[in-house]
Amino acid sequence: MGASAKLSRRRRAALAAARAGLGTRFRPQGRMPRLGLDCIGVALLAAAGAGIMLPALPVYVLGGDHGALLADTCRALGLRRVRGGMQRAKPGDLIEYRLAAGHRHVAVLSDAGIIHAHAGLGRVVEGPAPDDWAVVAAWAFPGVR
Repeated sequence: MGASAKLSRRRRAALAAARAGLGTRFRPQGRMPRLGLDCIGVALLAAAGAGIMLPALPVYVLGGDHGALLADTCRALGLRRVRGGMQRAKPGDLIEYRLAAGHRHVAVLSDAGIIHAHAGLGRVVEGPAPDDWAVVAAWAFPGVR
């Protein structure tokens, strides 16, 4: 029996929704699978799959340091920080990365790595996270066990 079989129905639904975006082109501020997604757009897909309708998120621009804004927004939306971080995170949780000074990125944890909007490849992909990405936090959607 695979690891995903042990996940709650809502976690499996979040993963299925995020995977439905695979191959979608990368687009900054992208929130619509047919037009393009960015990392927040992928996170919103996963949330919707889990039955969680998150309100509109603050607009941001690429190149700024948005670490505090991201954490504050996650808390304001009811996401809870996973105690123990990546070691305790489960597929369907959001992983917050620091890619470089002032550059944050979120991805949906999966049993095959992460699902995220990859700007360099120009599309949403699933696979292992690069070793040089620093994990900042893991976040669980509200009510998802």
